[in-house]
Amino acid sequence: MVDTRPLGRQPGSMRTFTRTVPNPGSFATAMVGVPEGASIELEYRLEAVMEGVLVTGTARTRFAGECSRCLDPVSDFLEAEFQELYRYPEEADRFGGEGSGTGSESDEDEEDYYLEGDLLDLEQVVRDAVVLALPLTPLCRDDCPGLCVECGAKLADVGSDHSHGERVDPRWEALRKLGEEFGDR
Repeated sequence: MVDTRPLGRQPGSMRTFTRTVPNPGSFATAMVGVPEGASIELEYRLEAVMEGVLVTGTARTRFAGECSRCLDPVSDFLEAEFQELYRYPEEADRFGGEGSGTGSESDEDEEDYYLEGDLLDLEQVVRDAVVLALPLTPLCRDDCPGLCVECGAKLADVGSDHSHGERVDPRWEALRKLGEEFGDR
């Protein structure tokens, strides 16, 4: 939770902060994620505007996971930017609050963030920014050749001459023999 009292409610006032927080968990995709408890460095600016408090910032952390081609461990640095408007609680009342008004107004309210008194919760905004910045197909290196489809050997280790001979699907063996027979003529 971030305290907005030092900012006041004067539109145009601004404060900049830097904090390091532990990852509360579930900052991950299928192949990579930020380990639970890992440090996330936040640099953010709070700006008072007419409707609430605008938060603009950057989250920096390390992620870990598996290479999508060879399944080796992968770890790298990540930087994600975020920006979100936290509305004053009175704004919810002004627009009809939860469950009142037309369907489209209440749908918009559910997507908005609101201050809780003088506090705002950055966790969901930071989570969204970090998870969207994680690589969908992480690689241990850009030219990772992956694994052999026949035996599962890591192609980077076995070299370019790795092969399993000429393997032909047994259903096509008769056709291959015909090709050899007529290829001589």
